[in-house]
Formats: sequence, structure tokens, C-alpha cells
Amino acid sequence: MDLSHLLDGLNDAQRQAITLPPGGALVLAGAGSGKTRVLVHRIAWLLEVEQVRPWSILAVTFTNKAAREMQQRIQHLLSRPTLGMWVGTFHGLAHRLLREHWQAAGLPQEFQILDSDDQFRLVRRVIRALDIDEDKWPPRQMQWWINGQKDEGLRPQHLDAGQDPYQKRLIQIYSEYQAACERGGLVDFAELLLRALELLRDNQAIREHLQDRFQHILVDEFQDTNAIQYAWLRLIAGKQNRLFVVGDDDQSIYGWRGARVENIQDCQRQYPDAELIRLEQNYRSTGNILNAANAVIAQNSGRLGKNLWTEGGEGEPIRIYEAYNGVDEARFVVERIQQYIEQGLARRECAILYRSNAQSRLFEEALMQMGMPYRVYGGLRFFERAEIKDGLAYLQLLSNRHNDASFERVVNLPTRGIGNRTLDAVRAHARDFNCSLWQASIELIRGGKMSPRAAGALRGLLDLIEEIAANSAELALHERAAQCIHSAGLVEHHKHSKDGKGQDRVENLEELVAAAKQFGLEHDPEQGDALFAFLSHAALEAGEGQADPHEDCVQLMTLHTAKGLEFPLVFMVGLEEGLFPHSLSIEEPGRLEEERRLCYVGMTRAMRRLFLCHAENRQLYGKETYPMPSRFLREIPRELTEEVRSRPRVSRPVFNDDFSFEQVGFQLGQRVRHAKFGEGVVLNAEGQGPRARVQVNFEGVGCKWLMADPAFLQGI
Repeated sequence: MDLSHLLDGLNDAQRQAITLPPGGALVLAGAGSGKTRVLVHRIAWLLEVEQVRPWSILAVTFTNKAAREMQQRIQHLLSRPTLGMWVGTFHGLAHRLLREHWQAAGLPQEFQILDSDDQFRLVRRVIRALDIDEDKWPPRQMQWWINGQKDEGLRPQHLDAGQDPYQKRLIQIYSEYQAACERGGLVDFAELLLRALELLRDNQAIREHLQDRFQHILVDEFQDTNAIQYAWLRLIAGKQNRLFVVGDDDQSIYGWRGARVENIQDCQRQYPDAELIRLEQNYRSTGNILNAANAVIAQNSGRLGKNLWTEGGEGEPIRIYEAYNGVDEARFVVERIQQYIEQGLARRECAILYRSNAQSRLFEEALMQMGMPYRVYGGLRFFERAEIKDGLAYLQLLSNRHNDASFERVVNLPTRGIGNRTLDAVRAHARDFNCSLWQASIELIRGGKMSPRAAGALRGLLDLIEEIAANSAELALHERAAQCIHSAGLVEHHKHSKDGKGQDRVENLEELVAAAKQFGLEHDPEQGDALFAFLSHAALEAGEGQADPHEDCVQLMTLHTAKGLEFPLVFMVGLEEGLFPHSLSIEEPGRLEEERRLCYVGMTRAMRRLFLCHAENRQLYGKETYPMPSRFLREIPRELTEEVRSRPRVSRPVFNDDFSFEQVGFQLGQRVRHAKFGEGVVLNAEGQGPRARVQVNFEGVGCKWLMADPAFLQGI
């Protein structure tokens, strides 16, 4: 039998994994090691060499796109259709199982699937039917909590509230929600997996039938499975060792949404006879990039262990750039991208990776100033994000009470008991009397044409806006924005969100304050009111629109979003303590290790060139900080890196006739003291007013460029 089409071009470890006798295996597939190829060729090997029946194969992936690609590649490899195999996502396969066994699963034959939005609306209806305050029990949080219980395999009857009234209320909402789903024959995404698990667990005949049918179970991205997904797999696998799982414990970065890196260790312990194969040859990155990534991830404990290598040569050193601040960091990155584009690199081959969505703003601005098309991959541009639009809508009302679009956006955010009937009445009055919604609200309240409850809720919004306006009128633009966002309750609203995205939204709102501060420093008072100008600036930036997905454009994305992608040129930015690793992870060893895995994932996205950037000074979420460089930078061997020096804007302490040190408040050679860096000597200066900065040679840490602000830097 000619097997060249199945084995040619494979390395020894890949061949070993593909040609294993039928049975269990754990394949540790490092980044860029060809894991998808191994899965495809393994299935083809089973079909062609082992003469396995297609319908005895179950292949599980995490996306529908991956499932389709796998089927297409198998058919191309074998030059024939492969009918009968089950290939799909966990949710897709669970849905198929429930459709075939709907009676045994206790479902109506035509049960309907609820998407996330439909589920949210049903949870909200349940809360309202129970006459529960939505402010205290937000539907989105309840939805997230219910799904979390299902992911752990827990029904309401499995939960014990004890004497805790909060827990009792949670269980009540969950119970009523479940009853509503059963009455309507509705199944949400989390229910698909839980119901399928219960079907296999509680029905011996169906379980044994599936165990007999699926003799070969292959799983992709095994490190991303959660508790219920692994339990589901084990039930189908039975006591026989037939799980062929491919994963990488070093790339487990989704613990915040339930993924358990421990599943890989558990699999090895529960199936001790499974073959362990490591795919360590990398086909993506240069040797220097891989050696640096290996050094960083080696700091984690409990790894199964592997060491990526390549035959492609060492390549260029990893460049490390210490920016003066976030603006300088963005300027440097965009200028370097422009240089590489001029040398022939396509824009789509350049990626900027960051830990938090809020970091994208400065890079978006720098790219727009350069006239360079870009795309925020897997997300929205900064000024298009819902929470940013919410904050801007409140600011719009401070600037203009008669902005109906802004009024509509914030009238019940956070929820304040203004119902649809009340809003309909306000809209009708505004239409009939040709006035704004704000004016209509005032007139309806004064005219006594609303119920006391509705009038009170509406008056609360009007009074809130007037109070914020009065208290912030004399403040600087960024202070005004901060007070507005906090007084409106937006920060608290998102802090208590349990949908996993609340912290990101809070950071984005705080970054909006930072944007206002930067704009305020550059705004000329002669050009009019700073708030009005800032709102116009935000509207114009939001209206620019990012590049079409198919256009040649620079890619911006979070490190989480970057998993599975690769780029010839990668900039990882914001490598500072508190930002990356994130401040919420530093004190917890498990979360810190996941942050390090995230760094490893980011570094291994780079094919030929990798830049790691950090800043001495950063406006982080509206606050000025002087962060320490990330520990991840210190974990990279020095011989693999090259420090990039900032292009000096003033090469020596000689200034033109228009410049004097009085403009920055310090003298050449003056000794100064900084709270963090200690004592030093002023060497250089530039700028004036709030943008003035000085270069200081500190005794312990060397030269630093700092804002010439007496609050941080004092003469001795």
C-alpha cells in the first residue's frame, strides 16, 4: 500500500502520533507544530490503513470553521467523501445527540435553541415576573451565573443556600428560569451540554450504544475543555482507552471562562496507558523567538514539559523598546511598521497585541494620523464600544440637554425604573409638541400627567444630569469626564457585571478619561469649549470606520484573540507590572501562571520579528503611573534581545533662542528628587507648559525622561 500521501513531509514525532495503533494518546502539540495536520492525517490513517468505518469516528473541535476545514482536508487527502463521521463542536455534537434522542432526554421533538440574546430576554422576563429589582439583580449577571452552574453540571436542586438570602434568591431565579424553559421547550447553549451529559449518564442503553459506535474519539484544543465537556467525553469513551487528544498545557489561556488546564493532567492520570507524544518542532518562528518563549514559560510549575525548536535558523534578536509614555510607545510602533511596509512588508502581516482592549486607543489614533488602514480583529474600535458610547452619551447631555439620541441611550442605564410605557409617553409628547425628550420629560412631570412612580424615576435622571453639570462645571475636561462617568453609576454597574467582561468595560471607561486628559492638554481654549470639542473629536473618530476585513491593513487585537494566528511582524505592547501581568492576577499563583501562558502565546505568534514594548510613564485607566517593566521581560535571556534606543528629539543640552529652562521649571545640572527613582541630575529638557519634560540621570536607574511636574519631580 502506498502511504506516501499520508506520511510525506511529516517529522518523526508527527509520524509517530499519526501511525499509533488504535487506542488512547495524549499529543502535546506546541505552538506552530502542525497539530491540525496531525489530526487530519490521523483520521485519514485510521480510515485508509486501519480500515476503520467512518461512522465509528467522533472528532471534536472548538469552532464550526475548524470542523469544516477538518472534513475538507480529510476528503482532499483521501480523494473521496467521508460520510458517516461525526465532526463538530461540543455544542453542535450535543445538539445532534439530543435531536436523535429527544424523548430520552425529556425534550419535545421540536425543541428550540436560545441564543445568548434570547436567553438574556427570558432571564429578564423571569426577574420581572418575580417582581425583583433589576438594579440589584441584573439580568445579564443572572444569565452568566446560571450558565456557570450548568457548566459545573449543577441544577437548582443541587444547590444549597443554607441561611444565605442572596444565594436563595439566585436559586429561585434559576429555578423559575428552568421552569420557563421546560414550559416552552427551550434549550440554551449551556443546557445543550448539560442535557447531553445527563442523557449519557442516566440512560445506560444510549450510553452503551454510543460507546460501541464511537471507537475512535479525537479532540482538538483539549486544554480549553471545561469540566462538563471533559465529563461528556469520558462518558462516551467509557472504560476503554480510546481518547486521542491534542492540546498544549502551555497555551491554556481561557481559565476565566471555565477552561481547566488540569484536564490534561487528569487525562494522563485517568488513562495511564495512553501514549504521550510531544510535538516540539516549530514551523512558524525563528530560533530566537522560540528560545525566548521557552525561557518565559519554563517559569511555570506543573507543566508536562516540552521545548520548541526549529530548523529555520536563529533569526533576528528580539527588540525591546522602553517608551517614555503610552503616546511615545504608539508613535514608535507605527513608525516602525511604516518602515517595514516601505521595505515590502504587507500591512496585514503586521500585528499589535495588547493585554487589555483599552490599550487600543492610542494605537488607533497613531495609525489614523499616519493614514494607515487598520482593523481591530475580533472587536470594535475604541470609540465604537458600547460602554464608551454610554459614557459619551452622558457627556453629550452635559453639553446639550436636548440631544435625543443620548437621552434615549442613557435613560435607563443603569436601570432606574423607567419603563417602556413611560418612555412612550415622553416620545409622544415630544412628537406632539415638537420638543426634545428632555423638555417633554420636564413638561409631563410638571403637568402631573404621569404616575408618581414614573415621574419620580424620570425626575431622578433629570436631577442627576443637572447635579453632575453643576458639580463639574469648573473642573478640567478629564476631571469632568471622570465625575460624570462615576456619578452616573456606569463604573459600578460594570464592576458588578458577572458576564466576564465587566473589568474590560471599566478599564475602557477609565481609558476614556485618559483620552479626555490627553485631548485637554492639546486643546486651545480659543477654539471653544473643551467638552464640546472633545465630543466632536470622538464622533469623528468613531465615524472613520475601520478597514474592511479583506483590505490590506494593520491588525490590532488582544492577546487572547491572537491565539491561533501568526504574523511575520508582531509588537507586544504594555509589558509592565499591573498591566501585563494584569494587576488582578499578580497575587494569585494560578492566575499569574495563566498570564505567563498568555505571554507565551503572544510571543509565538511572531514568525520573523518580535518587538516587546513598555513605558516608563503611562496614563493607565485615567491615572498617571510609573510602572516597573514586566517580569516576563526579565525572564528572557539577555543574549536573545537587543535594546532599541529612542530616536533623540534633542541630541544635546543646546537649545534655540526661543527655549529657556524656565519654561520647564528646572535648571540644567540641577539636582532633583523623584519619589520612585530617587535623586538625579537634570541633563536635558524640551516642550513647555503641561507638555514640558526633562531628562534626568538618576543614580540608581540611569536616564529617564519625565514630565516636569512638581507633583512628581522636585528640586533639591
